[in-house]
Amino acid sequence: MSVNEKEKELRQKKEKIKLGGGEKRIEKQHKKGKKTARERIEYLLDDGSFNELDMFIENRSTSLGMDEKDVPGEGVVVGYGTIDERLVYVFAQDFTVMGGSLGEAHSKKIQTVMDLAMKNGAPVIGLNDSGGARINEGVDALDGYGEVFYRNTQASGRIPQISAILGPCAGGAVYSPAITDFIFMVDQTSHMFITGPGVIKSVTGEEVSAEDLGGAMTHNQTSGVAHFIENSEEEVLSKIRKLLSYIPDNYKEEPPVFETDDDPGRSVEELKELVKDNNKKSYDVRNVIDIIVDKSSFFEVQPYYAPNAVIGFARLNGRSVGIAANQPQHLAGCLDIDASDKISRFIRFCDSFNIPIISLVDVPGYLPGTEQEYGGIIRHGAKILYAYSEATVPKITLIMRKAYGGAYIAMGSRSVRADLIYAWPIAEIAVMGPEGAANIIYRKEIAAADDPEKVRQDKINEYRSNFANPYVAAGRGMINDVIEMKETRAKIINGLEMLINKREDYPDKRHGNIPL
Repeated sequence: MSVNEKEKELRQKKEKIKLGGGEKRIEKQHKKGKKTARERIEYLLDDGSFNELDMFIENRSTSLGMDEKDVPGEGVVVGYGTIDERLVYVFAQDFTVMGGSLGEAHSKKIQTVMDLAMKNGAPVIGLNDSGGARINEGVDALDGYGEVFYRNTQASGRIPQISAILGPCAGGAVYSPAITDFIFMVDQTSHMFITGPGVIKSVTGEEVSAEDLGGAMTHNQTSGVAHFIENSEEEVLSKIRKLLSYIPDNYKEEPPVFETDDDPGRSVEELKELVKDNNKKSYDVRNVIDIIVDKSSFFEVQPYYAPNAVIGFARLNGRSVGIAANQPQHLAGCLDIDASDKISRFIRFCDSFNIPIISLVDVPGYLPGTEQEYGGIIRHGAKILYAYSEATVPKITLIMRKAYGGAYIAMGSRSVRADLIYAWPIAEIAVMGPEGAANIIYRKEIAAADDPEKVRQDKINEYRSNFANPYVAAGRGMINDVIEMKETRAKIINGLEMLINKREDYPDKRHGNIPL
């Protein structure tokens, strides 16, 4: 054969592989509102930047008829390209080829891009659409999953890992996304579960739909497994591009810095109208965030899970920050089991990738009740203490209003090594709220008084005046400055600039034992 003939043969082989499961299966995928694996990659990456790898890999299984099956590309497309001209690695499971099921060769292709991502310090993005382990390949398929899980763990904290669930993801397949940093799902299309509705019904008799069991809203709102829910694949892929703009390529690098025309010294006088000097009046802390950060830069993470806490990325003077805030609109901003998990994991991600942490505090305490105690609020609440204490990135805390008890300590206090702590003049910092404190400390006086309610109110006011204000803590050096509300943006940005060269090393140990 001549060179031209051989090149023609090469093109024909590639075209056959690129067709995946064939026109009929591609058409079926499209009818479900789903793109093919290659279409997803093309939409995600910069135009023309994708370089495919391992296209010709084939499985070596001969059991259960595998030697008679045609499996183009082994049901997964892998390679590298760019997003906003930054290198990323990507794998996309091809549901048109054996339902995107994972076998030995399928796994090896994923392993290839994960290994390259770690060697080259670049993010890895997994586009999941798979029926699970390839039964025909038995234990080889299970071992293939194990190899991927191991790499997910080794990559954790070294490079960002992002998962998009764009169809089914069942059985052992769910554990790879679960180890990654962020999970995106498509409403009414994505499903994640260990055991599906059929197995559950046969084992327990319980009837549940796939959507209720493992749909996008279930995992975004109830379980907390996922972080983002979108209405379409296109929205998911666009949001992944946006998320990457806030985070660095790897743990050794800084996040991207963007030009901004938002004045770093901008006065934020409007905060006075939003946050009232009355703990019984709630407000949406998202509005506080939007006012303080660079305009339109807040990118919320897990908005539907544990709504009493708000987390997300933003920019201050063009630099990425991670924000953890209490939300007075839900449970008065109390910390509970879910909020503790949500904040802790986000803090640890930011610390892994050199993203400063801004804490906005308005917290009355940990949520009381038997449900919380039996559910392990002690263990879960300790995670926040651990995460803040472990974090070595710049940490700036703003106490806006309430900061009571153990929750005050947990939300980035001096004792868990915040670098700068500011408080507004309306802040109340105490072991507990003035009402509860007065009722305990002065209970005998109140009970013996001719007018108990008047004495109680007097004692509440006395306690608030003497203890529930920022000046006692400032006098002990637990707060660096009490600032006017209008100065908030300027003060935080100034503090970040001061801390830009902060370096703090971990103690010499293998790793700590976070109370999981």
